[in-house]
Amino acid sequence: MDELLQPLVDEAKLLGYSCREEWISAMVTSLTTYLAKEIFPSYISQLDEESVTGIQSSAKISWLHLIDLMVAFDKRIKSLVEHSGILLSFDDDIMQKISSLSVFCDRPDWLDLWVEIELGDALDNLKPDIQDDNNWRKKVEGAVLSSYTDDHKSPLVSNTLLHHLASVIDRCRSLPSVSLRSKFLRLTGLPIIKNFFDSILIRCQEAEGLTALTDDDGIIKVTISINAAHYFESVLKEWSEDVFFLEMGMDEVDKEGLECNANSYGEELPESSRKVIFDDEIKRLEDFRTEWVEKISLVILRGFDSHSRDYVKNKKQWQKGEEGWTVSKTLIEALDYMQSKMSVVEESLNGRDFVGVWRSLAAGIDRLIFNCILISNVKFHNSGVERFGGDLDVLCGVFGAWCLRPEGFFPKASEGLKLLKLDENRVQECMARGKRWLKENGFRRLSLTEAEKILKNRVFMS
Repeated sequence: MDELLQPLVDEAKLLGYSCREEWISAMVTSLTTYLAKEIFPSYISQLDEESVTGIQSSAKISWLHLIDLMVAFDKRIKSLVEHSGILLSFDDDIMQKISSLSVFCDRPDWLDLWVEIELGDALDNLKPDIQDDNNWRKKVEGAVLSSYTDDHKSPLVSNTLLHHLASVIDRCRSLPSVSLRSKFLRLTGLPIIKNFFDSILIRCQEAEGLTALTDDDGIIKVTISINAAHYFESVLKEWSEDVFFLEMGMDEVDKEGLECNANSYGEELPESSRKVIFDDEIKRLEDFRTEWVEKISLVILRGFDSHSRDYVKNKKQWQKGEEGWTVSKTLIEALDYMQSKMSVVEESLNGRDFVGVWRSLAAGIDRLIFNCILISNVKFHNSGVERFGGDLDVLCGVFGAWCLRPEGFFPKASEGLKLLKLDENRVQECMARGKRWLKENGFRRLSLTEAEKILKNRVFMS
């Protein structure tokens, strides 16, 4: 063809005309015409008959098999074009000429039917994987879909779902226009992500409903779901950097802009509006992790509060020392409980979300100590101040396993102790100069009212 016809075309000075390109385009057009007139109508009539009679047929399987063949055909055609020396940009117009899937451009109702069949098949295949508890207990090993170096500690089920999603996306890539790809992925890919989200949410709610997360098994079940969400989210974020997904996001933004006439004066869209098709799903997964990390932290905080009740209520202990003890005996039980629970969480939860747990827990304990001890009209004698300082050192020592400066995560308790350690003259100076003195001496977390309340309960023995 190139040797016989192309020289004649060139001699006729038909610029930009390629015989090979026209041959490929004609071949694809013939195929799509045949598919549109003979094959798809036949499958659709079988599907209609199936819906009327209720008798399961092979029409859906045949449809999906045909799509597989069309995708494979399009890939070979694209490869043929790329290796033939034809310089094409592969924009939407060109793709529609060389893609058998362009049959869906003129029949959006057929695309809707394909979406329905594809989604139903994917969800049917995913159901046994989600229901198999072994897939939740086993960790993802070997090749993963994310290049992030974090140890997600993700269950196998998340990788399985992502492989199904990747398969759907691979089919989507073959569609010849951005709008078709966007529609297909929104109607097929996003429901798969929602199915995954619903499954991890249900597992967490079941664990919470059974024991309010007071037992280790319940906490582990929730951490597994958080790990799955974290891994899934990281993969979606990585995929979102691909131009393929950015184009679909911009296509949606353009449509929204046309609908609201936002760009009627030729203004460019703000950067914040340049979304990716997975943005809402990523945000939902982020919110899920934040919510359940906070719940784990709150459960441990409540347990700590319960185990430290005697410690908090004993106001007389701050008026005398406790010989032979560097930490209050009534605090030990609460610290043991906290360390036990945190070791379970640390073992089962990914590192990034574990940071969220211990930081939230530290903030809660800081509030507990400050409100229930420091500003609760407790009289602090010298020995009590020393004892409180020892308790806070031990508490910070526990959190020192996870950070370098644990006292920074107990800001109010630390500044309260700093106030209690002032000598009598400095206390009087603080009371006299107020807010300015606090600022000059590095007290940033305490208000003047809180500082005065603490200092008024400081007892100096003459």
